[in-house]
Amino acid sequence: MVDVLNKRKMMIPPNRVIVVVLTMSLQLLMSVRVVRPHSESGEWSCDSSNSGTQIVADFRPGVITLDGRPDDWLHIPGFQFPLLPALDPHLDDAYPSGHMTLKALHDGKDVFFLLQVDGDYAYSLGNSNKCPSVALMFQIGANATYHNMGGCKESPDSCTNKSCRGYEVDLMHFSIGTAIPGRLYGGNLLDIGSGADRFGHLVDVYAWNPHCRYLDGQGPSGSNNTALNDWRGAWWHSSLNAHSGFVDEDSPYASDGQKGTYYFEFSRPLRTMDRFQQDAQFKIGDASKFSAAFWYPMDGNPWHGSGHYTVSCDWLPLNFISGGSTLSATAASPSSSWDAAVAFSFLLSLVAFCLSVFVGYRVSVKKGVPWDRL
Repeated sequence: MVDVLNKRKMMIPPNRVIVVVLTMSLQLLMSVRVVRPHSESGEWSCDSSNSGTQIVADFRPGVITLDGRPDDWLHIPGFQFPLLPALDPHLDDAYPSGHMTLKALHDGKDVFFLLQVDGDYAYSLGNSNKCPSVALMFQIGANATYHNMGGCKESPDSCTNKSCRGYEVDLMHFSIGTAIPGRLYGGNLLDIGSGADRFGHLVDVYAWNPHCRYLDGQGPSGSNNTALNDWRGAWWHSSLNAHSGFVDEDSPYASDGQKGTYYFEFSRPLRTMDRFQQDAQFKIGDASKFSAAFWYPMDGNPWHGSGHYTVSCDWLPLNFISGGSTLSATAASPSSSWDAAVAFSFLLSLVAFCLSVFVGYRVSVKKGVPWDRL
């Protein structure tokens, strides 16, 4: 058998061997994709088509019930974005199942978000990396960049609240591997003093760069017991069908692979009690810088930390609209109602006057009184 193979090899012309080798090498190079680490060493480039987009959070009090379902957001305008790989933001590699729709509003006390993403149903109880996941990131420090999660140049051994002062970013991350759809997660009484969430992993985090990330209340200088997880949130998928609510025993809640849409709904106070530059603070009438990210277990494979998609390769402005115009309209409504009532009364009086004239005319005709003597 070996002799036969050797004879066959000797029969292949040398020029053909060269062509075969070159072809195989080219195919190998084309099949290998460059995978960047979470913190790239090359120069970052961002050519965002969303650079002029501004997310608007209107004043809409008493509208939202935080349950993960989108019904009460139906009349709230949304903003749609392609989801691009965070480390290599090119449209050619965008999330294949569709765009992310972002909606936001506030009620004067809390801000609310809805993130909507098309995707086949995927859920693996206890394995968050095999379930979809989302995050929101906000600028805190004036020098904090979107790229490199704040952009502080210090290493994990040297980053502190002093060496990275001004590079803080605020993050909310929701991994749903232990979260029941439709149920509320986030801050709870058992995790007071920390940004953790032991029940559903909807955590409140701050960072100076990708390697210096901490739960609120924790950090390189120790921990403090005044921190809170200020976020609340829930998730849903359009393929789910439950009127009375799910419990743990219902997991995985639906069949894998069903087409549909994921919904992630969140809220947080506009202002928090943070004293350590770990929360972004929002003000009505001003704009904040933020972004959103999405992880998905492509082809059933677990996602990894840096393998996420984002709505933009730079900060997006989030504008908190004042409720003054709405309040003015409300304040004007009693006056408007009064004006309408006066106009209606005048109309009735005019009709009554015309009727009395007509009746008087009819009576005078019957009695033979000339019209010009009335």
